[in-house]
Amino acid sequence: METHGSSGRAWSKNHSFADDLQFFHVVASSETLTAASRELGCSLPVVSKRLRALERRLDVRLVQRGARRLALTSEGELYAARVEVILDQVRELEDTISERAGELRGSVVVEATLGLGRAHVAPLLGEFAATHPGLHVRMQTSALPLRPHRRDFDVAVHVGMPPDSSLRMRRLARNRRIPCASPSYLAERGTPAGIEDLADHNCIVLRENESDFALWRFGDADRPQHVRVQGSLSSNDGAVVTGWALEGRGVIMRSEWHVRPHLVRGELVQVLPHVPTPAADIYALTREDGHVPRRVSALIDYLAARLPVRLGRAREGHGTPQGRV
Repeated sequence: METHGSSGRAWSKNHSFADDLQFFHVVASSETLTAASRELGCSLPVVSKRLRALERRLDVRLVQRGARRLALTSEGELYAARVEVILDQVRELEDTISERAGELRGSVVVEATLGLGRAHVAPLLGEFAATHPGLHVRMQTSALPLRPHRRDFDVAVHVGMPPDSSLRMRRLARNRRIPCASPSYLAERGTPAGIEDLADHNCIVLRENESDFALWRFGDADRPQHVRVQGSLSSNDGAVVTGWALEGRGVIMRSEWHVRPHLVRGELVQVLPHVPTPAADIYALTREDGHVPRRVSALIDYLAARLPVRLGRAREGHGTPQGRV
């Protein structure tokens, strides 16, 4: 009897060596065994039993028991690293064979933040999959920051410079942060003339990643400036933060791709337009140490060609993307 996980893999009682490698790759890439069980489409007891069987066969302990989050032993770390190399080689072989057939085949896992993923990445992935019927595209959206050490993705679409320099990156579209507020708020509280004036305003902050969310950055790499802001409202949801600004409750600092339609329609007004803001370009990230299959590079090429077009239409006021970062 087979059980199919969300990744499309099939798991049976009679596991092959290749099955064991893929199984442990999923376990090692998961935060917890519960998360691994969801990915594999199995119950937690089944995953625990299979992990114990694998450990008995290898005669080593691969996972530390009792930890709140899944933690690998030194043997587990070594096994996971070698498994990753073997699976990369298998994927490279399959990619070479599919290239000869002239079609894109296999699977691609894409990770993106909620807002950008829903508004722009998902529609483009749908278009790409429609033109390549032999390809399975799986998208993962998350409100959490990118976790490069897990790397349970083939491509990650990330806003701003990635936190891990070991990742290979390609810029998909230009973007920057823009401070803005509603006309009603500015009519009541006045318009800031300099960044120091933001200290006297109700600034709505977006709590994201692990950065100092109350420190707003201006300027460029040569002349950086920053100001610490405060206000009565904050959230980890970009749509909520933008909604509050539209209601006239304060000043926000948001990505251009997100607020440009509101600026075009006059629902928000850019403040301090004479003060430059740092770039927060949109990148496609892949692993630096592994083979990039043709299906992955083809998808990145497609995103690089089509994402600026979608964002350009949004800047003209067609559509109102919502969400985080």
